[in-house]
Amino acid sequence: MPLSPIPALAIRAYSATTALGRGRRAQQQALESRRSGLRRNDFGSNPLDTWIGRVDGLEDEPLPGRFAQWECRNNRLAWLALQQDGLLDAIQAALARHGASRVALVLGTSTSSIGATEEAYARLDDGAVPADLARPRVHTPHSLGGFVQEATGIRGPCMTVATACSSSAKVFAQAARLIHAGLVDAALVGGIDTLCGSVLFGFNSLGLVSSQPARPFDPARDGLSLGEAGGYALLERCGEDEEGLQLRGYGESSDAHHMSAPHPEGLGARMAMADALQRAGIQAGDVGYLNLHGTATPANDAVEAAAVAAMFDEGLHAGSTKGWTGHTLGAAGIVESVFALIALDEGLLPGTLNSQALDPACGPQLRLDNAHARISYAMNNSFGFGGNNCSLVFGKGASR
Repeated sequence: MPLSPIPALAIRAYSATTALGRGRRAQQQALESRRSGLRRNDFGSNPLDTWIGRVDGLEDEPLPGRFAQWECRNNRLAWLALQQDGLLDAIQAALARHGASRVALVLGTSTSSIGATEEAYARLDDGAVPADLARPRVHTPHSLGGFVQEATGIRGPCMTVATACSSSAKVFAQAARLIHAGLVDAALVGGIDTLCGSVLFGFNSLGLVSSQPARPFDPARDGLSLGEAGGYALLERCGEDEEGLQLRGYGESSDAHHMSAPHPEGLGARMAMADALQRAGIQAGDVGYLNLHGTATPANDAVEAAAVAAMFDEGLHAGSTKGWTGHTLGAAGIVESVFALIALDEGLLPGTLNSQALDPACGPQLRLDNAHARISYAMNNSFGFGGNNCSLVFGKGASR
């Protein structure tokens, strides 16, 4: 049964901080110049032979003293990302308009502050956690949400979404449901994930990590490059005939085909994309740019490309930006949504970085080179382990 279009939600502010730099301008400049943020892995005492997208400066920027109980790498990045592009001012303005209890906080993460927990176990002293890490609030999956709630003063519903690599895409859908149900009037959504041993060695144990910079959709692709990042977007109901950046639609699916492999026919991916288009009230041909999940693993890229080819015509500009940032896991959804919003705002449509050619098995929608065009709709795909899929449609123009 077809889905009805949903009311558009205004995006009042948005930002991302990645290996490319801090804030929107740094992201746009790196995308435009095709400068990758990947480097040879220098994380940890025994670095894995791979490339990573590491955010510079986190080691030298502890949280302000009033947040000392929240101290960890993940919350440092959450705080750093909050400082960019006027986000804190926009949040405070929303709290003043609606009241703190009428603004929700919905954040995605796949590992939260597990890096601090790893350190605590590594430094056990006769079975006891060292005093400087004996902070229970950090050693929970909800550490990120608890910290950002305290840092911003938001007092509405506070939720953590942890669906692997789709986590911070699904936050948009969750926030939209809260607003449309009348439970809140605005929502801060986002996602943060940082590098840690569990991530690097865990993905390597699955045979998914490349020793080279990630090459999405290249015939010779052999795995991903991991990264860290953080980002946010502030959503609010649109005014009548309001123009500007908007969330127009979302689609979610859970095909549950396999714990880590995608459905071979891309059924969940196709369902998520189709539902997002229906909720946006548009056709596939209306989309000007699609940011692909595109992890550079052989199976994921092939399945996603086939799903896209089955739904979109060859005029679509589609590309993967993970050659710029690495795969930022639970932060990928928000980071790549920011890239889709930059495409709408600035007319910059990123292609695909590091790849020398495109796999002939993939469809004609894929692009290596960047392009410049004014578009009305942009889309973002985020597909996670366990078949947790999410597609988002963003638009620019008069609201419905």
